[in-house]
Amino acid sequence: MKCHELAQRIERLRPEAPAEEVARLCLLLVNQAVEHEGADQPDFSDDDQLDELARAVQMRLQVATDQHAAVTRELQELARSDPQEFRAQQIWILIRAIKVQSQLLELCLNEPALDV
Repeated sequence: MKCHELAQRIERLRPEAPAEEVARLCLLLVNQAVEHEGADQPDFSDDDQLDELARAVQMRLQVATDQHAAVTRELQELARSDPQEFRAQQIWILIRAIKVQSQLLELCLNEPALDV
């Protein structure tokens, strides 16, 4: 199935979705399909399965977005602190930020995340 066909199917299932959301869902669903190449490959021709897959990838994106927002707040606090007085906890904040960012990249680009 071509991307524009998938976008049309998503628009029929979710007529209220803005164009950015449809595009995002297409990218995430195609990445999901690439991850599961072979016997378990998703069937985008079935409306119920497509809707279920769309909900699953949206949930995954929301979790990653929430994690990113939390880590961003921690990094903003860290940026206001004195670098000469870094503690071990602050180093863990940096490591967690790298891990969350790599998870977002994995989700959006279908690239392996760093194993930190």
